Amino acid sequence: MSETRFTSRTTEAVRPRMSLAVAMLGFFVVALDAQIVNVALPHIRDELGGGLSGLQWVVTGYTLMFSALQLFGGTVSDRIGARRAFDIGMVVFVIGSAACGFAPGLAVLIAGRVVQGIGAAMITPTSLALIREAYPDTVQRGRAITYWALGGSVAAAAGPVVGGVLTQFGWRWIFFVNLPVGVLALIVLTRVTMSPRRAAPFDWTGQIAAIAALGGLTFGIIEGGSLGYGAPQVLVAFALTVMGGLVFLTAQARGRHPMIPLDLFRSNTVSTGLGIAFVTMAAFYGVVFVQSLYFQEQRGASALVTGFLFLPMTGLVALLNPFVARAMERLGRIVTTIGGMALMVVGLFALALAPSGTPIIVRALLMIPVGLGGSFTVPPLTALIMDHVPAERAGTASGALNTARQMGGSLGIAVFGAVLAVQPAFQTGLRMDYMGTGVVLLLLASTTLRLRKAG
Repeated sequence: MSETRFTSRTTEAVRPRMSLAVAMLGFFVVALDAQIVNVALPHIRDELGGGLSGLQWVVTGYTLMFSALQLFGGTVSDRIGARRAFDIGMVVFVIGSAACGFAPGLAVLIAGRVVQGIGAAMITPTSLALIREAYPDTVQRGRAITYWALGGSVAAAAGPVVGGVLTQFGWRWIFFVNLPVGVLALIVLTRVTMSPRRAAPFDWTGQIAAIAALGGLTFGIIEGGSLGYGAPQVLVAFALTVMGGLVFLTAQARGRHPMIPLDLFRSNTVSTGLGIAFVTMAAFYGVVFVQSLYFQEQRGASALVTGFLFLPMTGLVALLNPFVARAMERLGRIVTTIGGMALMVVGLFALALAPSGTPIIVRALLMIPVGLGGSFTVPPLTALIMDHVPAERAGTASGALNTARQMGGSLGIAVFGAVLAVQPAFQTGLRMDYMGTGVVLLLLASTTLRLRKAG
């Protein structure tokens, strides 16, 4: 009898750890895949062809679907259970990774990246749901979420370096590396208890309209840089964006089950916070994309060296991330957010104004304020938004915040690349990208400062 009780207690102790392990593996591979590809882009173009727009699609094909389907992924998790949804998402992600690794051409690679993004959009919200189910105690759950977030930080820091190392054996390995991690996660998932289900209606109209609007906007920005913004297909894409946006807004205003209730944006704090999340992520993803091309194509660095050049920025972000909480406690959420944006502006202006002959190691150091500043905005922004929405809207607001961040990353790469494409010199486009983004951040910082005065 006592042996049976001991076995039961042991099983109860192990199951939450299995849920945490699965959640960390899922978030790790999703975060890794967002960063690992950039340093391999020149090698992909050498083998598969395609211009700058093709390279943009390799990155944005993933981030676009990731951002557009995150809220949908959360609804699926509620409806069929987090465990089953995670299972489906990871299988889709692994299939997409295999398709990318074996891609015979650029079109298949981009399609594989889209499939990866669909899987990632299901993995991220379900991984958090698994943690919530496994740890009913708020203290233990908070500790588990810290470990979960740490896994993402480590993946983001390691992504460029791992990408540089794997590219030495061939760029396809940056996708094949996902296969054993995905299979391991699926094996561990078998030790996780089945999740409860609940009725969660889909907003099909809003979801389809959102994909159409975001897809059309991304296509128009990217292809407009190479084809010209007066090209018929580009104009059609922008028209689709407008139509999709209008349908989405109508569905959210009049639909019975909106994805994002529009009254959420009545709060100036929430609206400003989502705008900051969008622009800061656009800046970070844009810098990583542009600097990857700059180091290799303009300065002749190898993929491996380029990966290590990102390490000062990404490594310090991972190391100093725990200090954000202390800054929030001492300075408050708004001041910490403004400080993070100010750091990003310093880094962007420094990169833009650095002479073309600046040693690449110095440029690597100039990227540190961009990454560090961005990391200092995420926790205070999250807390700030959660403070200004009702408790029953916390999940929706969190989903909106994550969607805004991923949309910023996707459209940031599109805009940064489009500016590079229309400029006669790479350095000119780089400077316009960084200076323009820095000015936008300054405007947002002044708006955020007014929020503090109003409070």
